[in-house]
Amino acid sequence: MGIFTELLTYFLVYSFLGWIVESIYKSIYEKKFINSGFLYGPFCPIYGCGAIIMYIFLDDVSSKPFITFCLGFVVLSIWEYIVGVFLEKVFHRKYWDYSNCKYNLQGRICLKNSIFWGILGVLFIDIIHPILTGVLASIDDKNIINLDILVSIIMLIDMIISINSNFSIVEKLRNVEELNEIIKEKLEEIKEKGKNIELKTSIQNTLEELNLRREILIKKAYRTIIRLRKAFPSMNSEDFNEFLNDKKDSINKNNK
Repeated sequence: MGIFTELLTYFLVYSFLGWIVESIYKSIYEKKFINSGFLYGPFCPIYGCGAIIMYIFLDDVSSKPFITFCLGFVVLSIWEYIVGVFLEKVFHRKYWDYSNCKYNLQGRICLKNSIFWGILGVLFIDIIHPILTGVLASIDDKNIINLDILVSIIMLIDMIISINSNFSIVEKLRNVEELNEIIKEKLEEIKEKGKNIELKTSIQNTLEELNLRREILIKKAYRTIIRLRKAFPSMNSEDFNEFLNDKKDSINKNNK
């Protein structure tokens, strides 16, 4: 295989394997199935990119486990930090927050995870990657290329949908707030002009339409937020927290 096809294959395979490992870990910890990661599908690109970084930086020290561990510890911690900052800048929320862990840096990386990255680096170079290269060597290059194209298209579509969903969630929450204000205004109108039956009926009909639109937006926003919350249990987002608290209060009021 050419170097581009080789790296693309590694990226896709390790994105999938990373999703499996992280989903299993989180599912065991949460005691329920967790579809981990930013995307809807079974891919965690952060692991795919991390694997490429390990392949580039650690391959030359494969016979030196301690150096491999140290490089994995440092290089992958830096990578996790960069990705964390990038996601915060783009989407204005922390997808993971290690502030409650000992020896953390701004909640983006922590000692426990860095040790895990070091161990993963050793396992990757000495065990995982040699096994994968052996498996790939037994597969015809044309089949690998065709699979790469197919999986790349699926992942690209997933990325577009996931990114759009994350951006649109902010707009949905903003629209809910705007509808809340309009509904308050209409309720005040009913109080002021309640004697005019015809006008009151018209306002009530408008209120029903506004409430319906709001409920649809809330349901869509809630589904997206809950999916992200499950994928990133330590996510720190003020707008998400406020929305979920409001929804919880609303449910409690309706149950009383």
